[in-house]
Parts: sequence; structure tokens; C-alpha cells
Amino acid sequence: MSEVVEQLRHVCTLGGYESVLAIEKAVPIIHAGPGCAAKIWSTLGLQNGCQGTGYMGGHSIPCTDVGEKEVVFGGGNRLRKVISNSFKVMDAELYVVLTGCTSDIVGDNVPEIVKEFKNGEKSIIYAETGGFKGSNFIGHELIMDAIIDQYLEPSDEIEEKLINIWATVPYQDTFWAGNYETIKDLLSQIGVKANIIFGPGNGLKALNDVPKAQYNLLISPWVGLKNVIHLKEKFGTPYLHYETLPIGPTETGKFLRTIGKILHIDDNVVEEVIKKQEDRYFYYIERAADVLLETRLLPKHFITIADSAYTLGISKFLTNDLGLLGDKQFITDDVPKEYHKQIKEYFNENPSSNIGDIQFTSDSGNIKNYLRNTKFRTKPLILGSGWDRVISREVKGYQLSISAPVSDRMVLSRSYLGYEGALRLTEDIYSAVLQDFQ
Repeated sequence: MSEVVEQLRHVCTLGGYESVLAIEKAVPIIHAGPGCAAKIWSTLGLQNGCQGTGYMGGHSIPCTDVGEKEVVFGGGNRLRKVISNSFKVMDAELYVVLTGCTSDIVGDNVPEIVKEFKNGEKSIIYAETGGFKGSNFIGHELIMDAIIDQYLEPSDEIEEKLINIWATVPYQDTFWAGNYETIKDLLSQIGVKANIIFGPGNGLKALNDVPKAQYNLLISPWVGLKNVIHLKEKFGTPYLHYETLPIGPTETGKFLRTIGKILHIDDNVVEEVIKKQEDRYFYYIERAADVLLETRLLPKHFITIADSAYTLGISKFLTNDLGLLGDKQFITDDVPKEYHKQIKEYFNENPSSNIGDIQFTSDSGNIKNYLRNTKFRTKPLILGSGWDRVISREVKGYQLSISAPVSDRMVLSRSYLGYEGALRLTEDIYSAVLQDFQ
């Protein structure tokens, strides 16, 4: 008997091309069938926080649009033409050729074709990203590895306190741009220079500086771990794997102290920054304490339906800082089984936290069945995606979209990370509760 997976929250491996678009003056060249790139753009761009196209994204992305002829006779010549014409009309500093299912199955010799164009002034690399290889989280890792192997060169110098930041996957994470800016701001306050290749004002200059960094910092439960290991193998750069998104005072303070210790930053400097930020955070929380607590409008129990990064980060904030109780946490990013055990341990680092059960699933049907068949004593808070709005109304819960696809909000530079981000998240949660009284 066949089964249908309902309402997926990510796309195929080829969707990793969004990570290329997040690098200023970098352009993907898609070697795939017609419609692949457009559907991915619609899912991760237009329908996910109205993020738009990025630099030369959307319908401007060069694509070979391979059809039956290329399947029979090969699409090598068509790819050559598209690359050549892209060089003429696309103002880019890095071109990344990405393959889809059709070209990977047919077996076009993409490495050799790309090699033909490497002797010119343009920088061009490739990655085999046939959609059958997995999700766009895997595609992101494949593209980053291609950049490491084919573009980056060793550096003769290491810049002290320069750290490469690798965190959430661009465009898949609706809040990615604001997240990277928040991380950069937090680290700058303790004297750390964050090198970020994604987002505004970064691009190829930041990418060229990657081998110069003193450390690679990965803020993610699993996505990107293979990349920072690869960077260590190629350039000898040590890495720090910080698995939890720093949301709220508890986790952000821990995050800053961890970075300060590794880089041998004066403890007084770090603690002064933390105190200043916590004083401001608690000023606003205490000012609203009678509304948040005495009115008893905030729900006691919460459910997250998101990728592992957000499920972990938000669950820790809600339990450790807001004092809510976790009911069930659904992890939807198709996490490889090799990481399941370790991710569950990340959730249970604090035995006193009531985070609830953890379930790995990419099927919204399973999630709907759980919500329909569970008797909640009070209205639950459901932190998920735009997919979950209907079922949340059905079970009379409070719903807030925090993971892809975020189809009911526009997101520009918003972030839930750090101290300021935690205040924004608290505002958004309470606003969702108040909507129920309109």
C-alpha cells in the first residue's frame, strides 16, 4: 500500500541553489528540466515570508531547461551555451553550475564542461545536486563543499579573532538574514569579528577571507557539520559546533561565554556585555510581567513543528526563560538517522526542563493526527508553519508561523536570536494569543 507524505516543509536537493543566491554577486546556473528552479523559488521565496528573489534570483536564474532531446542525446552542448551566454549577460563574480535529477541520471559530464570555462576571467564551479539525493539541507552542504574544494585557496596568514559563521540555511530559514546580522552584532560586542558570506554587504570578499579565520563557528544541530569538518581537513581551521540557536538570556549568555572562553577574551568584558543586555531584556519583561503572568493568558503548553534548529532553540527559550511546558516537539527537516540520538541529547541537556517528547517526521499527516487525537486541558501554543494554521484552529490552539513555509507573514530583517530576538518572539507569541480575543 502506498503512502502519501502531506505538506512537506522543505524542497529537494536542488533547492540548495538558494544558498548561492544568498552570496552577493554569486549566480547559480541550473542544468535541469523546465520548472524545477521556478517551483523551488515559489516555495522558498514567494510563499515563505515573501522573501523575494535575491540577486538575480527567481525567473532570472539561467537554466538549460533540458527536455526529451537532451535526455536522448545528452545536454552537454546546451549547458555550454547557457554558461557562455550567462557570462555575457549576468554581472556576477562567481557562477555555480547545479545539476537536477534529469542531468544526473543521463550522466552529462558536467565537471569537464565546467573545466572548459575555468581558464577565463570568470570564477565557475559545479555541484551535483540531483533532487533524489535528499532535501535542500543536503543540497546546502553539497554546495558549500563544492565551494571549499573548487574555489577557496589556502591563506598565508590567520587573522586573530576572525570567525567564520555558519548557521541556518538561507531562504529555507525565513529569518536567515536577520539571524546572521544578529550573530554578527552579538559577537562584535565582545570584540569578535564575524565573517559571514551570506546576506547584505558580504559576498565574495567574505568568501575569500574564509581560510584566514581563526575558527569556524557552526550554530546548528547538524546542517553544516560536514562542511566545517571539511574546512578543518583542507585548511587546518579548528571549529566549534554550537548546536543551539541562542534565543533569550539563558542560551545567549551561555553562547557568549563559550565564545569568550575559546578566544581567551577577558571574562570581565564578556560579563559586562551580558549584564548590559540582560538588564535591558528584563526591563521589558518585568514591565510586562503583570500582563504576561497575572492575566494568565499565556498558554501553559507548547508544541513546535519546525526544523531541528528552531525546535531546539525555541523549546529551550520557552522552558528555561518563559517557564512554559513542552508537550511535543516535531522535527521536520528530514534529519539523517546518524544524528537522531545526538539531537535528542541536546534537548535533554537540562533534566529539569519540561520540553516533552521529540519526534522526527516530515509528514504533516502524522502531526495532524496527533493534534486531533490529543485532549489538551488548556489551549496549546503551536509554533509551526503556514501549513499548521487550519489544524490549529480546528483544535482551538494559538498558532504562530516560525518555520517554512511562513505563508502568512512578510519577513525582511526580523530575527528571534539573542536578547532582542527573544523580546520579538515574546511579542509575537502574545500577539497570537490576543488575536483569539478579537
